[in-house]
Parts: sequence; C-alpha cells; structure tokens
Amino acid sequence: MIQVPTLSATEIASDRLLLRKAHSADREGLIELVTDPEVRAYLGGPRPRGDVERHIDAVGAAALTSPPGSFVIADLTTDELIGTLALDRRSAERPGHVTEDGEELELSYVLRRSAWGAGLAFEAATAVLRAAAGELPDQPVVLVTQTANQRSLRLAARLGFRQVGTFAEFGAEQALSTANLHAFTA
Repeated sequence: MIQVPTLSATEIASDRLLLRKAHSADREGLIELVTDPEVRAYLGGPRPRGDVERHIDAVGAAALTSPPGSFVIADLTTDELIGTLALDRRSAERPGHVTEDGEELELSYVLRRSAWGAGLAFEAATAVLRAAAGELPDQPVVLVTQTANQRSLRLAARLGFRQVGTFAEFGAEQALSTANLHAFTA
C-alpha cells in the first residue's frame, strides 16, 4: 500500500490556541479526555482510569500525538491542554467514505468539558485545515460523528462540511460529512 501524505506540521498557532505534540505535562488532561463520561458520550463511553493511566505510562504521553497530523490543542498563553485533534487518513477498511478507494483525510477532535462552548474546536479545526490546504493538493476531507451528537453536527456545518450520508459503526448511526480541502485556503 502506498503511504498517502498527511499534514507534516508539528505545531500550528491560531489566535488563542497552539496545536502541538503532546509532552509529559499533558498526562492528566489526556487521561481526563478518555475517562470523562460527558466527553466520551458519543465516543463509546469512558474508559477505566487505571487502564488509561497504565497505557499512557507505558507508551508516554508524546507517543499519543506522534503520528503526522495528530495534535494536542493547548491554550496559547498557558500551554494547558484543552483537547486533541487529528487530521489523518480514514482507513479503507472502515465504513464511511466519499471516494472509491477510501483513505480520505479525516478530521477528528475532542475537547475537555471546560473548553466547550467557546469556539475553540472551530478555531483549532480551522487552523489545521488551513495548514493542510496550504501544504496538500485539493482533496475531500471527511468528518464522522454520531447523528445523536448535535453539537458536533452543528460544528461540522459551521466549518463548511455538508452531510452526505449515514452508516452504522460502533453500534450507532454515524453521519458522514465532507468538504474540499481547498475551501480552507486562508
């Protein structure tokens, strides 16, 4: 299989945020993201804290954002972890594609509850999509979220994604939305 390029940037700044690679000081925030029942409501539910701690301690916090296009979303002033964001490739083996071969760029994000409602997910997503639009050829980007997740559906629409279908995955109905990468050129 040919490796399809994704975003090479390791740091992206916006007005209020810094998208960067994880480091050890992010440990507690990373644990909170996957153990908080409200944050994980549409992501398969919370994971047991002990399991998450053991995993992070075994691989190190930095490993969680080592793949290209994976970032911690941090406050630009305090460097405190707000969430995570990834712009990576959606595996052809999974359902939910807009091209015949799959492997489209896929935007995903998760924010701590304390960061909800302040436009930070929009700002982070816009920053990473603009960076990708400046580096990569035009191509479709997909965003997948449970149809029950109204907040994420509204954010997708605000970003300019349009819903093109639904499918079942992880025991729930998922909405498939897409946008062309060049639409995010600054």
